[in-house]
Amino acid sequence: MFRLLRWLPLLLLLPPPGSPEPPGLAPLSAGAPPQAPDLLYADGLRAYAAGAWAPAVALLREALRSRAALGRARRDCGARCATEPEAALPALLPASPGPDSGSRAARSAWEPLLLRAALRRAECLTQCGARRLGPGGAARLRVGSALQDAFRRREPYNYLQRAYYQLKKLDLAAAAAHTFFVANPTHLQMREDMAKYRRMSGVRPQSFRDLETPPYWQAAYDTGLELLGRQEAALALPWLEEALQESLAQVESCRAGCEGPEEQQKEEEEEGGTGSQGGLYEAIAGHWIGVVQCRQRCVEDTATRPGRGFPVPDFLPGQLRRLHEAHAQVGNLSQAVENVLSVLLFYPEDEAARKALDQYQAQLGEPRPALGPREDIQRFVLRSLGEKRQLYYAMEHLGASFKDPDPWTPAAFIPEALREKLREDREKRPWDHEPPQPKPLTHWKDVLLLEGVTLTQDARQLNGSERAVLDGLLTPAECGVLLQLAKDAAESGARSGYQGRRSPHTPHERFEGLTVLKAAQLARAGAVGSQGAQLLLEVSERVRSLTQAYFSPDRPLHLSFTHLVCRSAIEGEQAQRMDLSHPVHADNCVLDPDTGECWREPPAYTYRDYSGLLYLNDDFQGGDLFFTEPNALTVTAQVRPRCGRLVAFSSGVENPHGVWAVTRGRRCTLALWHTWAPEHREQEWTEAKELLQEPEKEEEEEMPSRDPAPEPPSHRLQRVQDKAGKPPRVREEL
Repeated sequence: MFRLLRWLPLLLLLPPPGSPEPPGLAPLSAGAPPQAPDLLYADGLRAYAAGAWAPAVALLREALRSRAALGRARRDCGARCATEPEAALPALLPASPGPDSGSRAARSAWEPLLLRAALRRAECLTQCGARRLGPGGAARLRVGSALQDAFRRREPYNYLQRAYYQLKKLDLAAAAAHTFFVANPTHLQMREDMAKYRRMSGVRPQSFRDLETPPYWQAAYDTGLELLGRQEAALALPWLEEALQESLAQVESCRAGCEGPEEQQKEEEEEGGTGSQGGLYEAIAGHWIGVVQCRQRCVEDTATRPGRGFPVPDFLPGQLRRLHEAHAQVGNLSQAVENVLSVLLFYPEDEAARKALDQYQAQLGEPRPALGPREDIQRFVLRSLGEKRQLYYAMEHLGASFKDPDPWTPAAFIPEALREKLREDREKRPWDHEPPQPKPLTHWKDVLLLEGVTLTQDARQLNGSERAVLDGLLTPAECGVLLQLAKDAAESGARSGYQGRRSPHTPHERFEGLTVLKAAQLARAGAVGSQGAQLLLEVSERVRSLTQAYFSPDRPLHLSFTHLVCRSAIEGEQAQRMDLSHPVHADNCVLDPDTGECWREPPAYTYRDYSGLLYLNDDFQGGDLFFTEPNALTVTAQVRPRCGRLVAFSSGVENPHGVWAVTRGRRCTLALWHTWAPEHREQEWTEAKELLQEPEKEEEEEMPSRDPAPEPPSHRLQRVQDKAGKPPRVREEL
């Protein structure tokens, strides 16, 4: 009741049922001061977890609005206070102080001016923030680095799309899903959700709109390039100019955010929370270096499309090149000269730009000294070069780090002592690095020999790192016992979390899954043989010990999840099939094939360290395991399943893998995941072991005292579950 009352004010902000929803995620309470985004977001997730969909929508939308308002207020207040006369910094700095008294006098006169201006600027920003954001201003709305990352990944929209779906607002659900998917194009679950939305009758094509992408990406930049490619320069020019202006505005907005308390918090986190070890001026210099480093990254951030890992190269100079070419095509030679001169501010020796400038000036016919580069670009370049000069000075004399994001920085700005090292770093390519050396293996050969296991292929033969194929882990008889266990469990209706017969990865296959605890429960109920359930436990431990001996002899591995999985081809649905049985993925991170990056964050099982696939049969068509490069396209190795064959590998981005389509027959595998983290060890494995060790006679003695009549197997299964002390749990694993 108290939680509901807490959410009631935000519920009142939602439109009544049947009323039109505002477009996108428009402000809910225009004019009201925003609340703290971190608190709103946390409350929104609590409401979501409780299934309170309407409060969750209101809280998450208000968190988005509050964060946007905070950014606008910082940008506007920063611009206004920079023009305040009394808050302006000293225009000229005296020369470096020397031993004479005149220099000391100049320094003593300059310090009060600087500090007074800083105090006046701080006062102006505080008052402006209080007017725009309410009492406390921006300090009250501080957003932590973790929350910044969540908003950058657009995680609120992932929750919003589900909440809107539950509220039957399919148009907004599709928009929120699309907004999240644009920034997370390899998110498998969202890809499936998007496909479902497209099949829904209440969702229109225009519902899939991006609610977050800045306008310079969403329309201006792409539209301008498309029109220019069709030789329609006159139509392209307004779009190209808008894209450039919006890009510069986005850079300014980003730079304003660099002065916020979040950047200072990030610096403290990177320093390990130790804080500044110096005095006043060391602290001022350290904070200022962090601010300027952040500002230098803003062009790179602006040039990065949502969902991409790398910026568009030469983003601003590239736009200027297109502008001068478009102006020349329509005969605007004066504007063409301005834009090509702006290109030369970045690249003074650019031959193509110089040739174009000579051509434009020749066509104009007479010298026009008034023509010069664009003022906005001139200010941008001069300011950026001034900041680079300070950062390179800090690198040379204060030990600061700085990775220059711009290829156009003049070599003269880089201190001579740093040029050689920076040149080497810039020319260094990923393939120049030495490949990772294999871990020292001390006793794994002895372990394999004792187990009767042979190493069939190592990482070198599989064209990768930390992967291996081992044969002989199971005898044909043991494979038969486990195959019968999977068959009996499927006939009893147990599918360990998968409620339908169709595979979660493809509509052309059936999928059956069995966990160790479900197998033990079925064995106690008499639905499957106890020999198979016991063997499932023993084999999983056998795989764990071999994986630890081979890959991690000095650090214990724990089972985190064990799953007996069978995939069966559906007859009549294999003709012209184009999909995979299991798409390419990594086991502990979300793979982005476009960039080769793998995000080790939910929904991935980030605690997994090693994976194992133990095959039980080979009497089927297709179904081979394959490894790829991080682009998910280039196949580096392929393994054919057979009884007793184990493919073991590390679970990260170094081992993306998938499964070719099973086109005939039934393919059964024992899938296992291992972790170094003991807190993530598989509790169900321990419960299953305890359940199977309980003597049967104890169960038979208890039953007559409760009910002398025989009971159906389903009732007996429920009693076994109760006896285990915990309700049955449902686990879904992709």
